[in-house]
Amino acid sequence: MQTSLLDKYKTSDLGQQAESILRKCVHCGFCLATCPTYDLLGNELDSPRGRIYQIKQVLEGVEPTEKTQLHLDRCLTCRNCETTCPSGVEYGHLVDAGRAIVEESVPRSLGQRLLRKSIRTVLPYTNRVKPLIKLGQLFSPLLPESIASHVPVKQAAGLWPAARHSRKMLILDGCVQPAMAPAINAATARVLDKLKISLIACKQAGCCGALSFHLNAQTDGLDFARANIDAWWPEIESGAEAIVTTASGCGVFVKDYGNLLKDDPVYAEKAARITALCKDISEVIAAEDISVLKTENNAEKPLAFHPPCTLQHGQKLPGKTEALLQNLGFNLVKVKDAHFCCGSAGTYSITQKSLSQRLLKRKIGSLLKNKPRTIATANIGCLLHLQSAAGDTPVLHWIQLLDDSHALSTDIPT
Repeated sequence: MQTSLLDKYKTSDLGQQAESILRKCVHCGFCLATCPTYDLLGNELDSPRGRIYQIKQVLEGVEPTEKTQLHLDRCLTCRNCETTCPSGVEYGHLVDAGRAIVEESVPRSLGQRLLRKSIRTVLPYTNRVKPLIKLGQLFSPLLPESIASHVPVKQAAGLWPAARHSRKMLILDGCVQPAMAPAINAATARVLDKLKISLIACKQAGCCGALSFHLNAQTDGLDFARANIDAWWPEIESGAEAIVTTASGCGVFVKDYGNLLKDDPVYAEKAARITALCKDISEVIAAEDISVLKTENNAEKPLAFHPPCTLQHGQKLPGKTEALLQNLGFNLVKVKDAHFCCGSAGTYSITQKSLSQRLLKRKIGSLLKNKPRTIATANIGCLLHLQSAAGDTPVLHWIQLLDDSHALSTDIPT
């Protein structure tokens, strides 16, 4: 794609990044077939190719409008188009740059500014989320179903095994997950303990930064990244062999730290090291001798697996978790259009509720079609989104199935 950027963008970091990505696009249109918003709306401006054109026009001097901003906001950043693209267009990075550039020229309404500020003020901080969740759980029986269905089920995490093995790994505890689903990381610690790996949570670490970054508060997002690097670095220097993520949305962002901070003279080298060490929990488990995790009852309950977009398209790990579960004897039912987004997409379910709910309805229909006993996924956002519409079918992180299948927590105090 030929470009003719305005001088102010030729010399800016965002403009240079966008131009290098734009030049890879060959207009083929393969991305249209796998774009959820184009599939729903049928408008090319709500497709990757259409958004690429709009970003290009802005960089070349066309004044962006509220409609431009809306088309960019409607993008889920699921990166399904990246999996489809034969030219290797890094669309996820391009749309982040495009949104930031458009936001400089198109002020949002007061309501939108307050909503986005509220999200960034609360959700990245576990200690702010926890009281709200507890309040919601307390009054859940009194709430309308439309609200109560979004309140996470109260759960006990169980015991976190003491660090007793020569091998140790770090866990990204995150922000929302410890408040809404504390059992996930505790189950991960117990499963890895079974594999003779100690899992360590650094209390000073927190939000990965993705939530703020994708809401155009990119400076805040990078500050979260730097804080995590500082928290993890002493453990890395003392021999931690990996940084484990159980939320694939966080994982794809942490794996991008090296790119995001490549021009930071203080953090560039450390960020590249973090990127190299970061692994999704499926990568960690698959590299070990999983025979110790096999049990005879794994095949008894049909299981539907939803692969988050951030796992299959963002981290480029399609089919890895499914293969692992099958190797452990789980009975995975077929799920139609597994490559499509569930509609959660970070804060998308809040900022673009209507489209999000349409995608959720379709995804739940596909997941429940073959009557699974359980739905499993690999990202907290997807889990909570699916849980709100799954009825009596439990929705869990798949690592919890390994924990449950061994009854690792049956005699553990909570």
